[in-house]
Amino acid sequence: MRFLATLIACVITLAAPCSGAGLDLSTDKIEPAIPDVSMAEGIFGGTDLSVERDEAGVPGWTVRRDGAVIGHIGSTWEIAGSVGYSGRPLDVLVAIAPDARITGARLMQHNEPVLTLGISDEDIAAYVNGFEGYDLTQPRDVALANTPGLPDVISRATVSTGVIRDGILRTARTLAIGRGILAEAGGIDRLAYAPGDWQTLIASRSLSEMRIDMNEAAEKLAGAKVPVTPGPGDFLHLWTGLIDPPTVGQNLLGQQGYTAAIGSLGPGETMLIVISSGLHSHRGTDWRRTGRFDRIAIVQGAARVTPGEDSYRMVKKLAIGGAPEVKEISLFRLPSEIDPMQSFRVEVTAARPTETGEVAFTMSVDYRLPDAYRVAAPPDPAPLWREIWKEKRAATGIVAAMLAVLTLILFAQEWITRRPKLWLLGRVGFLSTTLFVLGWGLNGQLSVVQVVAFLHSLLTGFRWETFLIEPVIFLLWSFTALGMLFWGRGVYCGWLCPFGALQELTNLAARRLGVKQIAVPQAVHERLWVIKYTLFVGILALSFYSMHDALVLAEAEPFKTAISLRMIRAWPYVLYVLILIGAGLFIERFFCRYLCPLGAGIAIPAKLKIFDWLKRRPQCGRECRLCETKCTVGAIDPLGRINANECVLCLRCQVIMNDNAVCPVLKRRARAATEATT
Repeated sequence: MRFLATLIACVITLAAPCSGAGLDLSTDKIEPAIPDVSMAEGIFGGTDLSVERDEAGVPGWTVRRDGAVIGHIGSTWEIAGSVGYSGRPLDVLVAIAPDARITGARLMQHNEPVLTLGISDEDIAAYVNGFEGYDLTQPRDVALANTPGLPDVISRATVSTGVIRDGILRTARTLAIGRGILAEAGGIDRLAYAPGDWQTLIASRSLSEMRIDMNEAAEKLAGAKVPVTPGPGDFLHLWTGLIDPPTVGQNLLGQQGYTAAIGSLGPGETMLIVISSGLHSHRGTDWRRTGRFDRIAIVQGAARVTPGEDSYRMVKKLAIGGAPEVKEISLFRLPSEIDPMQSFRVEVTAARPTETGEVAFTMSVDYRLPDAYRVAAPPDPAPLWREIWKEKRAATGIVAAMLAVLTLILFAQEWITRRPKLWLLGRVGFLSTTLFVLGWGLNGQLSVVQVVAFLHSLLTGFRWETFLIEPVIFLLWSFTALGMLFWGRGVYCGWLCPFGALQELTNLAARRLGVKQIAVPQAVHERLWVIKYTLFVGILALSFYSMHDALVLAEAEPFKTAISLRMIRAWPYVLYVLILIGAGLFIERFFCRYLCPLGAGIAIPAKLKIFDWLKRRPQCGRECRLCETKCTVGAIDPLGRINANECVLCLRCQVIMNDNAVCPVLKRRARAATEATT
């Protein structure tokens, strides 16, 4: 089916008008919306703002006032890759402030069917504006309803508004993390505190320890003008580690010293303490002249940081009990390029001049933040479609049950059609469930818009997530696609289409009330089929030029008005539906027969139908044409053949064929058998 769909789309693409630039199908080439100064002023307030594109490779824009950063703006299409149910980009510009709050959002581009024609711009603007003030430090949640601080989804537009919500939150958090406003998932536990002494910190590996004695140093620095004298004692005894966890920093420095040290940190920065005793100084004295602590380096992967004077803070005395006598205590502010959650190495270099130059060696100690001081990274929020499926468990269960019952009906059709009353009761009952439960209750109405979205996705990069975000529709399409291989298009059109059910039930009521049916001549009937196929091709071709215009043309389907919006719409749309239903009172399934672009769209791949479940006899169309006259959609031609493109699989012809009291062939056989026995 996918191959056929791709082939159809390619043919339509070649046939479509290509004079406009709008025919470019690659979503990768669609540029994100660009914020301007007036938009920034509307979101952040005030005047004299500047909006500057961030450096190459970093998505987003920075907003400044008098040179000071007051916020950032990002595009959901550029950052989160938000794609709506139409399969096309859904772009919202999201603004955040330095305090990790969303300051505003603006919907810039969408092609959502419901948003385009079913809901006012004011409703959309109110929903998007409802994100203003949301605190990004709150626990991540993409649930569609009852999330504190977030606006409620728009009724009957849960999928589109759910995609908007997901894109806004993901974009805002990505912006905040990228600008150092919000910490990465997981990190250092900066809240928990437990009192302890020096031995406690050493035993918990809160500080890494390194010791080089005089003998080793003398060997390494042999040849120096001023040699190191071998013997007992330490050349360098060093302890180092991060003091960000309160259990480490507050115990080492005391509450006041710890607060002063940590308070100087910027976004993404951490504080390293280096404590040493022995002959060698880890600081030296050259830093007073050069401004750089050349003796010490922090190494992590390809990153190598040499502290500068501006990152240094001296500590005169440790506040912790049980600490040894030490010579120097230094605090160094580490930049964000050193990841505190990964191991790193602290190196201290010792050098002495020689007659010909210099001799040096490097002492190093590895440090890893203990697990006790780590905050476990919260799991990434589940994809939006999983959350929606979880919330709609009841709906998916109902649909699955309906599909199971329909499968049983179709597989047991011979047994059922031998019992006309059971068939009629079962069909009316199922169609009523389709209309009231599946249609008006669960909004389970398929549309040609989804066919167009599927074909576009094949050409622009197929993503299952686009179709999984509406579980009821996904289950219906999956069953319809599989059912077309077994039974043809009628598996949906005849049993699962709520508007089709509405037409058949109203026509049944009309016939019971004595409304005379109009028999459309076969020649006229077959020529009217052209309308729905032309309409389908027109919608598909137009979508490659303008998706918006294609959605307008797709209003030829009355499904949105009659089923999705339950007739609560402007009067021209309601009048159109009433005209179609009125015509259907005299010609059963008038819309299905001649106007439905969805039926035309799924009739094409239904040509791949493998099995022929509907039985015919050699006498059909020759000796008997009763089924032809009784077929309410005119799917049987004068020769007795069933046109699978038009058949809605109502099984009425099978009931007639199996009824000894109705089928002329069976009646003749029964009469002949009676005469033979007498």
